[in-house]
Amino acid sequence: MTPAIAMTTAPPASTALPTPATGDLDVLAAIEQRVLWLSTSMIHHANRVRTNPSGLKVGGHQASSASIATIMTALWFEQLRAEDRVSVKPHASPVLHAINYLLGEIGAEHMTTLREFGGVQSYPSRSKDPDTVDYSTGSVGIGATAPIWGAISRRYVSSISGESARGRQYSLVGDAELDEGAVWEALLDSHVPDLGELVWIVDLNRQSLDRVVPNIAAGKIERMFAAAGWQVLTVPFGARLEEVFRRPGGEVLRARILGMPNPEYQRLLRCSADELRQRLPGAAAGMDAGPDSIRSLIGDMADEELVDTIRNLGGHDLAALRAAFAQIDDTRPTVIIAYTIKGKGLPMAGHPQNHSSLLTVDQYERLATEMGMDAADPWQRFDAESPAGRLCAQIAERLRREPVTMKEPPAVPADFGRTPSGTGTTQAALGRVLLDLTRSAPDAARRVVTASPDVSSSTNLAGWLNKAGVWSTDSDRQNWFVDDPETIMHWNERPSGQHIELGIAEVNLVSIIGELGATWSRWGEPLFPIGVLYDPFVERALEPWSYGMYAGGQSILIGTPSGVTLAAEGGAHQSIKTPSIGMEQPQCLSYEPAFMQETEWMLLAAMGQMGRPGGKSAYLRLSTKPVDQSLAAIPADPAARERRRRQVVAGGYRLRSAQHPVVTIVAMGAVVPDALDAAERLSALGLESDIVCITNPGLLFEAVQARGGQVDGNDWILDQVLPADRARPMVTVLDGHPHALAFLAGIHGVPARHLGVSGFGQSGDLADVYRHHGIDVDSIVRAALDLTE
Repeated sequence: MTPAIAMTTAPPASTALPTPATGDLDVLAAIEQRVLWLSTSMIHHANRVRTNPSGLKVGGHQASSASIATIMTALWFEQLRAEDRVSVKPHASPVLHAINYLLGEIGAEHMTTLREFGGVQSYPSRSKDPDTVDYSTGSVGIGATAPIWGAISRRYVSSISGESARGRQYSLVGDAELDEGAVWEALLDSHVPDLGELVWIVDLNRQSLDRVVPNIAAGKIERMFAAAGWQVLTVPFGARLEEVFRRPGGEVLRARILGMPNPEYQRLLRCSADELRQRLPGAAAGMDAGPDSIRSLIGDMADEELVDTIRNLGGHDLAALRAAFAQIDDTRPTVIIAYTIKGKGLPMAGHPQNHSSLLTVDQYERLATEMGMDAADPWQRFDAESPAGRLCAQIAERLRREPVTMKEPPAVPADFGRTPSGTGTTQAALGRVLLDLTRSAPDAARRVVTASPDVSSSTNLAGWLNKAGVWSTDSDRQNWFVDDPETIMHWNERPSGQHIELGIAEVNLVSIIGELGATWSRWGEPLFPIGVLYDPFVERALEPWSYGMYAGGQSILIGTPSGVTLAAEGGAHQSIKTPSIGMEQPQCLSYEPAFMQETEWMLLAAMGQMGRPGGKSAYLRLSTKPVDQSLAAIPADPAARERRRRQVVAGGYRLRSAQHPVVTIVAMGAVVPDALDAAERLSALGLESDIVCITNPGLLFEAVQARGGQVDGNDWILDQVLPADRARPMVTVLDGHPHALAFLAGIHGVPARHLGVSGFGQSGDLADVYRHHGIDVDSIVRAALDLTE
């Protein structure tokens, strides 16, 4: 049995408190209607009024906006305080802007620019919308969970600033969005039950984009939230329907509604009064006298009363929502499940395909008449002296925030001045850099916060973790293994810890570093968040990490170990496309070092441009391949060393220059030693070669674009890495897809062979795996001979 309106066995939250004063509700209802009108009008103007030369659909979501207009009115005009933050479901963007318009944040000129170039965005955007948007949304499930990571970030910042973390973190979520796995990954994280500032409001209208969901299983949703430690408040029915349930036969009607499938209830929302009188009695939950009781109950109702009563759900009842808000328990997360009608108040209300439906011109004009509005002049605010106008002014003042005073990020050194020796890996260099930072730049080190999805030890963070401690919402937790001599990695948890350990969920990892990377703009406190995960799983985490950058977050993601160089692990743990992903991701620097010294320079450079306007994120692709560090040939002269460092962070450098080269070998990352071995083999054959080490192909490609006048920028690095007078046939090689470096041959139009990994990996010895993919020394030599002969 699939109930249309699922309830817990306890009385719903909406009936527990007395009904507030009628006058207050009348004012709220007037604002609610104006919010619905303005949001509907924004979409109507974008599609029916504004000139559209291309003829492409503009779109918008009038039904989705109408579904949540009551909830957002109740939240903004009664509950919110300036310290609160709200993530608004993507398709309710017009409602958010309509509210901000009534509060005076934007002018009428913005109301006509929805989805226009340079105008109000399709989905709420922190960085692009003209009014206050707390969380960018649009990536389904990611924006919904952002307040979880925002809450943790706010608490973390308070451990640095000393200021208390105040304010609730609200998330307005459509019920269909709960299908996203990212939602449940986030809810199940061990930190979440301690976050009492979290309040989610589920707009449960039983519809997805395509249909009425046949098995919405609201009861299961309630149980899942409750099992995760949340307070669950369900607001199923409005006051009118609850009053009918108290009449003779009302319990039978309640049982009938609860017992019918979702599509059947949804169909009732589209029925006239006559149709309701025929359909509603039905068979009431095994009660023999059920149909007659329902007929008797609804028989005395006027047609309009009957239609309105069946549509009287809790998510459209201001008193019911107010009562639910009053029961929020701030000691644990809360979810309010509010039952709604998609398209409430509009002609397409409850229609199974109303997701992208638009009102016709005639329907819009009739709506204007019904609401007492002017279709030709839709952008009317309330009179300043009216009760609604005065309330809007009061709320605008209450929600006014002081401008954020942004602190300058602490200085990050460019070079610690020490040169690694012996044999080492770029992955091992990560932990060493973090520890060196605590000694050389403690102020900067205090702003570092690392995060990991249960791979801290296997990504060389153990030393840093022992030094910095593990962040916890609680006061110091006892480490029961502190006296165990065989325990090398010490799990000391405290609120001042600088490492956040998550469960095995890459989406959570990049979501939290994205929010940690936005604290500079939210609260004026810059951080240097660094997330570490296995490189093959970067692709799984890419969309939420990209969302974080779009929303203004600046973070560092480190993928390690990487490539087929992780030979014995086989194809399941070998990455192929990540070099290309890194160079193609907007607002992101992408580095792949060959040597430990390069890892230091890259990481420090990435940190040095974070926590400020115009900053970027960074992705480092590290390896567990042991490499003789003397091959890096780091110059001893300070000026020459600095020149090498600048080249490394700009995209590449010339590792060896032959006197009479016949070929250029261009290599990146773990295969640079193999390129050097190939050069020795070629030299023995009488063929000299230049060796070029690429550290950031994305920056080199930007330099190529700048040279062609396609983007603003500087192309100086091209002349140092690939000068025209040394242009020779080129072999490129990397432990990744070959096309990542293929563009380099086009700089001077030289013949080229591009070696890399274009198939799924294999387990085996490193030499066998390299040979299989054609990135071994023999393959490099053969490619060079093909070009030179």
